Amino acid sequence: MDRAELAAVLRTARARVEPVEVGLPAGSRRQVPGLRREEVAQLAGVSVDYVVRLEQGRGPKPSTQVLGALTRALRLGDDDRNLVFRLAGSEPPHAGRVPMQVRPSVLRILDRMSDLPALVLSATSDVLAWNPLADALLGDFSALPPTRRNLIRERFLGDGVGRVRLSDEDEERTAAHCVGCLRTARARYPGDPGVARLITELRSGSVRFDELWRAGQAGTISATTLTIEHPALGRLTLDCDTLLVPEVDQTVVVYSAAPGTPEAAALDLLRVT
Repeated sequence: MDRAELAAVLRTARARVEPVEVGLPAGSRRQVPGLRREEVAQLAGVSVDYVVRLEQGRGPKPSTQVLGALTRALRLGDDDRNLVFRLAGSEPPHAGRVPMQVRPSVLRILDRMSDLPALVLSATSDVLAWNPLADALLGDFSALPPTRRNLIRERFLGDGVGRVRLSDEDEERTAAHCVGCLRTARARYPGDPGVARLITELRSGSVRFDELWRAGQAGTISATTLTIEHPALGRLTLDCDTLLVPEVDQTVVVYSAAPGTPEAAALDLLRVT
């Protein structure tokens, strides 16, 4: 691990990112170009002290999950991302692994979706990026460590603080399909140790998941409806549509409601507040 060079690259990358690129207000009191350390920490889901230590060349060796979160927060392209991984003493993501880096062009699309909640999922349902409305609707993903930002993991092993609530019928209808998506991902990435760890954790920690896993059903992420229990807006049943990014095997998930419905009015209120 080349701490000094890694620190220099991270500082330079942070200075290149304009706040508006990541959905943050530019403000009039910024004394340095680019993002503040606090903003990078929030976007990556790590502590400010962690970012400070890395930028000062005295931080610990980051995990690959943290490196992925940092490079996404800094909007790094493939070459710059690979450089950061190598400076940190880790191998960059390569063929045969689940793609976890969101393209800058996809992030720009996400930033432009100011009217609807939207997020980007990996092939294994890791939440890789989200816009402010998704944060307001579903909860603060940045408050979770990167390893816990997985919708399947939170569904079967979560602590119950999430806002997604399914009826008994919806639960029965979607649970097997949800597990099937992970089975499909394992078949597509048989050599990815992260996929194997996630499946092992789910099978050992959830009897329900293990039963569904042994059933052997496959599946893919697809459009559906979800019911959200929002603390301020109450119970919202929303359409959940998926836009595929096939080259990187990722999915943009967009939540919406038909015009004139109470849910549409609730989303309008969420956007305003």
